[in-house]
Amino acid sequence: MQTLLIKEANKENIDIAADIIKNGGLVVMPTETVYGLGANALDKNAVTNVYKAKGRPMDNPLIVHLSTANDAEKYAYTNELFYKLADRFMPGPLTVILPKKDIVPYEVSCGLDTVAIRVPSNEIAHRLIETSGCPIAAPSANLSGKPSPTSFAHVVEDMNGRVDAIIDGGECDIGLESTVIIIKDESAEILRPGKITYEELKEIIPDIKINSAVKNQCTDEKVASPGMKYRHYAPSAPVFLVEGNDNDIINFFKTKQQTENCGILCFSEDEELLLSKNVLTFGRSDDETSQAHELFDKLRRFDNMNVERIYARIPSDKGVGLAVYNRLIRAAGFDIIKANNIQE
Repeated sequence: MQTLLIKEANKENIDIAADIIKNGGLVVMPTETVYGLGANALDKNAVTNVYKAKGRPMDNPLIVHLSTANDAEKYAYTNELFYKLADRFMPGPLTVILPKKDIVPYEVSCGLDTVAIRVPSNEIAHRLIETSGCPIAAPSANLSGKPSPTSFAHVVEDMNGRVDAIIDGGECDIGLESTVIIIKDESAEILRPGKITYEELKEIIPDIKINSAVKNQCTDEKVASPGMKYRHYAPSAPVFLVEGNDNDIINFFKTKQQTENCGILCFSEDEELLLSKNVLTFGRSDDETSQAHELFDKLRRFDNMNVERIYARIPSDKGVGLAVYNRLIRAAGFDIIKANNIQE
């Protein structure tokens, strides 16, 4: 397949991309979170081709992207709580899972009786959805299991030749996928953390819960949200998170640098304490927003270093840090090493 690379998101090119969507094709679009691999959510064949292009398991549901929160009523059974959340956070990086209507194909929801709804704030994504006149089902536009794409270059690397078109929208603002919550009656549960935090959601839903799979391996056969079940976000080399006090972690990193062909993912303030070999930083220890923005790009860069292992700092699990932690623990396949056990 020859992929059309759209470098300028003007009206003419958005019209071309929208026609591709309407005719059952696949278009990669930028969003404020990560790039999404989009198809007409009401076209079963197009949605199936999304899974094929990514190599994505067919039991991992997709998110339906809409141009306005009011459009959710066409595809899901909405309620008062949904509109409270929409008033505060939409358009934006929040996905809400609701009971679905029959119009949503099996392939989008993977046979579940729910559908995930999101209204992106990115202008290009918004115009594409609006111009196409249909809801767009879109997971992240990476090969399944790899770090999600946050730049045009990332998408071209993974999807060129697999999709009909890719729209260049520059770097994504946030760098991590949306927060996903599921509404249950008048309460809710966070299934995947993101830029919209537990603390912010608690202002709207005081008794909101965090699903145990956010920090731990999920054993459920069926999951309601993307990013819960499988190893995700991983570069080619295995990733190990390193736990301990600052001195022990720095000593662990330096020892591994001297004895292994490894990469180090650390905080900015750590860099001067380490050997210069294969070290990448993803923000200061107290700057979770920068960590979120940099994480996937830095994980992808390790693939060009040909390292055999990657050792990474563990971020905070508060605020946006919870989302960074969630992505890193999955990239690591839940492997955590104690820094004071240098023989690991």
